[in-house]
Amino acid sequence: MTKTARYRWVIFWVLSCQYLIVYFHRVCPAVVAPELIKAFTISGTSLGILASGYFYSYAITQIPVGFLSDSWGTRKTVTLFSSVAALGSILFAFAPNFGFAVFARVLVGLGVSATFVSSLKTLAEWFSGREYARISGLLMAMGGIGWLTAATPLALLTEALGWRGAFVIIGIVTIFLALLTLFIVVDKPDSGSTTKVNRELVKSEHKLLINLSFVIRQKHFWVIAVWLFFTQGTLFSFFALWAGPYLIDTYNLSQSSAGNILSMIAVGMVFGSPFLGYLSDRILASRKKVLIGASCVNVLVWCIMTAFYKDFSIPALFGVFFLMGITTSSIVVIVFTAVKELFPLEMAGTAIGTANLFSFFGGVVFQPLIGYVLDMAGKIQGVYPPHAYQLAFWVFLGMNTVSLVSIIFSKETMGKGE
Repeated sequence: MTKTARYRWVIFWVLSCQYLIVYFHRVCPAVVAPELIKAFTISGTSLGILASGYFYSYAITQIPVGFLSDSWGTRKTVTLFSSVAALGSILFAFAPNFGFAVFARVLVGLGVSATFVSSLKTLAEWFSGREYARISGLLMAMGGIGWLTAATPLALLTEALGWRGAFVIIGIVTIFLALLTLFIVVDKPDSGSTTKVNRELVKSEHKLLINLSFVIRQKHFWVIAVWLFFTQGTLFSFFALWAGPYLIDTYNLSQSSAGNILSMIAVGMVFGSPFLGYLSDRILASRKKVLIGASCVNVLVWCIMTAFYKDFSIPALFGVFFLMGITTSSIVVIVFTAVKELFPLEMAGTAIGTANLFSFFGGVVFQPLIGYVLDMAGKIQGVYPPHAYQLAFWVFLGMNTVSLVSIIFSKETMGKGE
């Protein structure tokens, strides 16, 4: 293995650790939701607004960070933005009231918003087209580990230090990773004249508005955008927020026991992401078949969840959450590989960033919306009753049905990115 081939893995692991932090921040409200409700004396709708503060800033920065990754480079972009995330995490830990906490969550979302798109852009430079889905799968697996740390480990840390102490620690870790990114990450291999040509394309012909105009004029992009809005809206509004309260309220589980079940989403991501990449690259040689299959499973699972919302055994909950970790979260490895393959490599950052925008619009819309649905159903003795969650599950079933219909009309991109 050459020195360049070895060093690309060093870059991969630094960016993967950054993505671990991204996912930690994204899903941590699911575990600390009861503490946040008590600390700020808020309703379900308000909790949804607090959690979605992350998604507002994350969503609106996706197109700009895509352009920055294409022009300014991953190393500078991720270093700057992750420093903002560290500040936001520490401010969140010391938030004196609800408004300040929302502001801190907005800062966190802004800070971590550059990592995913920039990482995919840089990995596309360092790894070949045939390696890309599998490398993206490994990146998503690290996100799964981030989710895992935001489940039972965060619950235990919160019990030991309180939720405020936990967020101080994660802020310090984020600062450390920003420094690693600054000193280790290299945006692309030194490829002589080709690199120069690509750089000129970024600076002149492929500027932000030109890139964006090209992306949004592709009809197959919108099929993927609709899928991302509803499927990732499900991921962020249920599994990253309301799944914890659902398990605690409906099954009378402790916080750590609920965290154990939530961790199955992360386990599904860790094992499912590389598997789906391999399945798509080597076995089925298709992006579309994998996406349709996962979407069919999602609809089926939500039918079961809606019918048996309060009657699952604990082992069955572990199984359902593991499966959904694969078909709702890991599957984005294939989605973003398809997006990359729809467009020229020089536009990869802008294309992926624009697509990712719709993922987080889903979080912005559905986190407070599901909170509103639960509030409309009302609480009994301070908790949401099982039928309140069933109403939410009907919403999720409808969302994933729309996703399935949308992705059926997607374009097969396998081989286009070679």
